[in-house]
Amino acid sequence: MFTGIIEEIGSVIDSGLTGGSGELRVEARLILEKCKLGDSIAVNGVCLTVTRITGRKIAFDVSAETLRRSNLGTLKSGDRVNLERALAADGRFGGHLVSGHIDGTGTLNERRQEGNAIIFTFNVQPAITRYLIEKGSIAIDGISLTITALNGDRFSVAVIPHSLQQTTLGQRELGATVNLENDLVAKYIEKLLQPKNHNLDNPTSTVNLDLLKKHGFA
Repeated sequence: MFTGIIEEIGSVIDSGLTGGSGELRVEARLILEKCKLGDSIAVNGVCLTVTRITGRKIAFDVSAETLRRSNLGTLKSGDRVNLERALAADGRFGGHLVSGHIDGTGTLNERRQEGNAIIFTFNVQPAITRYLIEKGSIAIDGISLTITALNGDRFSVAVIPHSLQQTTLGQRELGATVNLENDLVAKYIEKLLQPKNHNLDNPTSTVNLDLLKKHGFA
């Protein structure tokens, strides 16, 4: 489990992702402290297992499912990635519950300055928007952020200077693809409140405010 608080920006050595799967190698420093084989590291928000450590280089196996769901397949040598170690039992919970299991991707279509922050707006699919609420949480490339606005298939977040410096988001250009993970709690609530044989592939949710109030959630 992660919290979406990025610890370090690493650099891709090579992706080696061929034939629908493969190995990703990243150069890092901070996350290697006390790191061992089998540990979980979030790379751009994707939970990956450490398979090899050589000096400051760390390797991960990447499955076909991960490539289908995320932007890892587009990485090339020299690209920078957000890195976070799994949350320690005695660690501070600074962001929100992040599993590292990506729901899908979004496209950056607007960025504008507003005071000391930059407003980023993304286009997403209905499977993502069904779980979004204003002032709710979302993980973007592994970064825990708060949704400031929703409009159809678009949502926005406000990113402060510190977050821009500590993550790769400030380097993202218009048209860039980002990894998205919805709020884990929202998905569990929907699942628990669905009729027994509800079709989960149908993007139309049966959850509404009246239903949540009936079951004591609002």
